[in-house]
Amino acid sequence: MQNTSFFTLPNTNIHTLGPIAELDFFDKQTILLEEPISPLEAWGIIMARPSPILELAFRIRDTISSRFGVKKIGGFSNTSPKQIAVGEKLDFFLVEYASKDVLTLSERDSHLDVLTCITSVDNQLSITSSVKTHNVFGRAYMLPVAPAHKLIVHSFLKRLKMTLDRT
Repeated sequence: MQNTSFFTLPNTNIHTLGPIAELDFFDKQTILLEEPISPLEAWGIIMARPSPILELAFRIRDTISSRFGVKKIGGFSNTSPKQIAVGEKLDFFLVEYASKDVLTLSERDSHLDVLTCITSVDNQLSITSSVKTHNVFGRAYMLPVAPAHKLIVHSFLKRLKMTLDRT
């Protein structure tokens, strides 16, 4: 079920848009959990209650970006499917790869390509994001998005750990 539209980092199960040196943005964040969970289970827990700040950020993003021909994404739907297959949509992302320990999601347009890979190895869960920009707008878009993205993923992982610690 390997897709050639992404690159697998050497000695890992992490998918990116290419070797790290060729990316315009790369972020990998990992947490250690008490019990292993699948990437899809992690997605479901994280997206069960997206933060109001994130929802506002998506509205602002859609308002500004749509003026430059970028399709609106609308944010997250709060749904958590039990199964997902390559080619299906998970919110605004296209599922590019799905297995028990890897979930690879993409969003691609004329300005930039984004690939997010959620991986689970033993009790470690990682979210890795990579971006390749195609033009000036894509590069300008990433100026505020890159630092915001890191904070958002950090908060996702923190909330996931807190939710699982309560159960």
